[in-house]
Amino acid sequence: MNKIHLIGLGLLGGSFGLGARKKFPELKITGHDISPENLRDAQTLGIITEAKEQADQDTDIVILATPADSLGDLLVQTLDQIGPQTLVIDLGSTKFKLCQKVQTHPKRAQYLAGHPIAGTEYSGPKAAFADLLDRKVMILCEMEKTDLHLKEKAYQLFEALNLKLRFMDPQEHDRHLAFVSHLSHVSSFMLGKTVMQKMADDKNIFDMAGSGFASTVRLAKSSPAMWAPILTENKDNILAALDGYIANLQGIRSKIAESDTDSLYRDMVEINKIRDILDLEK
Repeated sequence: MNKIHLIGLGLLGGSFGLGARKKFPELKITGHDISPENLRDAQTLGIITEAKEQADQDTDIVILATPADSLGDLLVQTLDQIGPQTLVIDLGSTKFKLCQKVQTHPKRAQYLAGHPIAGTEYSGPKAAFADLLDRKVMILCEMEKTDLHLKEKAYQLFEALNLKLRFMDPQEHDRHLAFVSHLSHVSSFMLGKTVMQKMADDKNIFDMAGSGFASTVRLAKSSPAMWAPILTENKDNILAALDGYIANLQGIRSKIAESDTDSLYRDMVEINKIRDILDLEK
């Protein structure tokens, strides 16, 4: 592997660049970002070795790490431009629409649909670090549609970054992520909004906020430029997740209103089982 091209130099794209350069010191990494500031920072931080809008024809891998609503057109444009031995990997949080968009593209075999389950609440190239992806899960979709030789390039990169590979159907991916990722962000943003509305009446409310509040609202610090598009791109699945969540909120509201301590206790004991499930996943 000699050349990688990054489009989108924020947290994920930047961390891929830093991680790849750490494992392959001689690797040439070119890159582009719509933000001139991000592009400058990426050069200063050593994420890329050269700023370039388009990948060279002999580039091994092009990584697309831009907001979800921009990936469809960008993917088609990139496939149109690349050489015959270049693989394109996207890092988007939604997969079904992308896979559908390029299913009849003449270079479909040069595309691999990917989603690393990695990130922080911070954004931009200054938030990137080389070990962000270490031991994280990388979900891959429709592997059978990607050229076997080009997949070997992806495996080489993923192994070097110590990613754990999982394989899913695109629709299944989007449905599951709506519950375990996208709903979490909606919940955190709305908790932050609710407390900030209260702050307008009570300026001292944050003095009483403990670690529980800080950990629960952490995701509300995430990038709106990244998350607003995700919520609309995966709209149907997120609405289904929200319907279930809202019903549960209404249920616990009723039990609190009725001072039904026994029922609240039983519910919480049952929900506590998630601790065992999550401990097993570590």
